[in-house]
Amino acid sequence: MGYLLLAVAIGAEVGATTAMKYSDGFSRAVPSLLTALGYALSFVLLAQTLKTVSVGTAYAIWSGVGTAAIATIGMMFLGEGMTTTKAFGIALIIVGVVVLNMGGAH
Repeated sequence: MGYLLLAVAIGAEVGATTAMKYSDGFSRAVPSLLTALGYALSFVLLAQTLKTVSVGTAYAIWSGVGTAAIATIGMMFLGEGMTTTKAFGIALIIVGVVVLNMGGAH
């Protein structure tokens, strides 16, 4: 159940960050509200996740997957360019999360 909550927390964080892009510096009400609600939901679910998943593992997955997802969304939908360096960075994030999990960080 912890990893399911973590997945939803990541989705909420990614949605909130995407909404922030459209908030125009928090000058647009709906995207600003979605940002605040998304981050609040994300932190509540992350806190619930920590009841069953170690903090190092949960935070690594939450931040790593969220970062990789936002970078991918930026490239695919927001006109941000893909470079070899960006691709390598995303790969390193994913490898780091996998290594933490394989290394018994639970």
